[in-house]
Amino acid sequence: MCRNIKTLFNFDPPATDDEIRAAALQFVRKISGFNTPSKANKAAFDAAVAAVFHAGHQLMHDLETTAAPRDREVEAAKAKARSAERFAKA
Repeated sequence: MCRNIKTLFNFDPPATDDEIRAAALQFVRKISGFNTPSKANKAAFDAAVAAVFHAGHQLMHDLETTAAPRDREVEAAKAKARSAERFAKA
């Protein structure tokens, strides 16, 4: 799993289209191996990003949960603490 792709479901406020698009771009970059595609591959790359965005957007709207929405700031603080602990041991 690409470390730059973050969980987007069940947050308050909900994930934005920009966040879903950024995750789609990271996913396509990861599986294609291209950070920036060549001119010959740009159309296929862009189409893949659009398809993954559409699937992710649909997924975010179709998922249901009974759990309370998570707070973005609290989750970011937890991630920062995990990162500090992990890199302090290295």
